[in-house]
Amino acid sequence: MLTVHNPVHHLHAGRHEMYRGRLVPCHEVPDRLDHVLAELKRRPLGELREPGEVPMDVLRRIHSGRYLDFLSRAWDDWVALDPANAQVDALPSVWPVRGFRADVLPDNFAARMGLFSFDAGTPLTAGTWQAARAGAACAVDAAQAVEGRTQRSAFALTRPPGHHAGADFFGGYCFLNNAALAAQTLRDGGFERVAVLDVDYHHGNGTQSIFYARGDVLTVSLHGDPRTEYPFYLGHADERGSGDGEGANLNLPLPRGTDFKRWRAALDTAREALVRFGAQALVVSLGVDTFEGDPISSFALGSADYLQVGRDIAGLQLPTVFVFEGGYAVAEVGVNAVNVLEGFEKGAA
Repeated sequence: MLTVHNPVHHLHAGRHEMYRGRLVPCHEVPDRLDHVLAELKRRPLGELREPGEVPMDVLRRIHSGRYLDFLSRAWDDWVALDPANAQVDALPSVWPVRGFRADVLPDNFAARMGLFSFDAGTPLTAGTWQAARAGAACAVDAAQAVEGRTQRSAFALTRPPGHHAGADFFGGYCFLNNAALAAQTLRDGGFERVAVLDVDYHHGNGTQSIFYARGDVLTVSLHGDPRTEYPFYLGHADERGSGDGEGANLNLPLPRGTDFKRWRAALDTAREALVRFGAQALVVSLGVDTFEGDPISSFALGSADYLQVGRDIAGLQLPTVFVFEGGYAVAEVGVNAVNVLEGFEKGAA
């Protein structure tokens, strides 16, 4: 399995996030990727390489032009307000909620930032754009390797993660939607029906919103019930898609404390949906925050369970791109992520 890893991910290193009225240290830290990369070097599964540069027109296949313009200039705009801002991260503080206008781009930086975000827990730093764009390149390169049939499977190892980012918004530690970019790359490469399987603890609200009205990309997500779990406002079982995408979105919300037996039954349901859809290629949003020791999640999967997860996904016998998402038990994240990949490789053999 090819792994394309982000050489500049560490440039995005948030100092704090807002949590229940307090600034707390970020859970999404550079060590997350470093542990996975170290485990891949300890248990090599194939070639490790860095990505090329992703063209802006590729990013525009998923993200709006004005959103990309904002992200690419946001840090400079933030520091231009006050040179002292260079010493602190930018966090949004106002949002255009129901009944407010979103079509007019504000001149005020805080208002622009709120227009393109949905939470106050996703710090924007000096290196956010560089790290996110290189991460998108990892996803596109991995998908191109699979689309070009030079690899049956590939892994985009990058951070910040991506599945909470929509066409024109960031949040949930995510800025560019790497899984969506991988899926679009597979579509552009000739696969007519592509599926995205999101196994992160948190619902992939960004991915769902990007493909919700499209019938060529099936989105399936196993996640914590949005009635109690972040990101709260999407991820319910009755969200089935709209227009051309009617029936091409499947949410499988699960309660706090879900163990592997119940979680795996939901994965079986997801796999059946992929088969019915006739998926020709697969993108997996690989979050391992379903782990029993994760500090911000509440499922109960053990490290050994991830080997079976990989074997079950391999059973679909599809060209597959894995994209790294969440997982915040930092010491275990490398073992858990590589267990999925190793299980997949053994199951595909």
